[in-house]
Amino acid sequence: MKIDFKPWEKCFKGKIPPNDMEIIFLGTSHAVPTKEKNQTSILIRYGSEGILVDCGEGTQRQFKIAGISPTKITKILITHWHGDHILGLPGLLQTLALGNYSKTLEIYGPRGTKEFMKFMLEMFIFKEKIKVNVHEISEGTFFENKDFYLEAKRMKHQAPCLAYSLVEKNKFKIDMNKLKKAGFKEGPWLKELQQGKDGKVDGKKIEVKKFTNEIVGKKISFILDTAINDNCYKISENADLLISEACFLKTEEVLASERDHLTAEQIALVAKKSKVKKLILTHISQRYDKREKIVLEEAKKIFKNSELAKDFMKIEI
Repeated sequence: MKIDFKPWEKCFKGKIPPNDMEIIFLGTSHAVPTKEKNQTSILIRYGSEGILVDCGEGTQRQFKIAGISPTKITKILITHWHGDHILGLPGLLQTLALGNYSKTLEIYGPRGTKEFMKFMLEMFIFKEKIKVNVHEISEGTFFENKDFYLEAKRMKHQAPCLAYSLVEKNKFKIDMNKLKKAGFKEGPWLKELQQGKDGKVDGKKIEVKKFTNEIVGKKISFILDTAINDNCYKISENADLLISEACFLKTEEVLASERDHLTAEQIALVAKKSKVKKLILTHISQRYDKREKIVLEEAKKIFKNSELAKDFMKIEI
């Protein structure tokens, strides 16, 4: 896993190979934007997919600054319908409509998402200009294809709220030398081995485990706005990367609980217990503006492999 702090103009060019992912932070602020940070929005680039997690105010401008076309977006995952996580949607949808967006945009979110999106699409007259499918989800797997699946867990917040994970499926790399030594030739049946299934040639069974190397898929989890709860651990379990809010320090734990947010210590404990490989802290309260390192230091005391998110930071996985 590589965290890239290069100037943004060098970070976003070129296509992403099918087995690689990029996580791009388009906004890392808390409730309001600052001079340095826009409101929350995170883009996952994976093959032909562009998955946007939340869409804070000004997200379409962040795309412009980063040199990324918003038309690359295929899905939007809404964690909850508080303004700092969704106020960028009208502008982004307008940009897509004016940019002749030809795909069908898939939008997923918690209870209330269909009603909010219906109002938004009608208010800004997008219905005739852009195709949008809106999905209201609760928990479990809500999207799956041959490469990955998306899952959700309910969080504890002042509005219906979800945490998300993108889980890449395991892949099987065929060892052609072993096949040749065993006297097997290439053929259409190799697709079965690539899918992790036993193959069959001339009535003879070929066991996938004998002729392939299994490549374990990656898991990326997102927790944005919640009080600590059991699902924080479940959604994060064995994640290669956990991106989470760390709104407060332990000294404000009572305030964090009252406002349904996490402290840096709490999410670091989640990362440790859930066997996460890397933790990225974001959505930190403005009360720590200019001294966010104290939030990172609190997390690092428990989970050393922690970092602070910055606008336009890119992570290659």
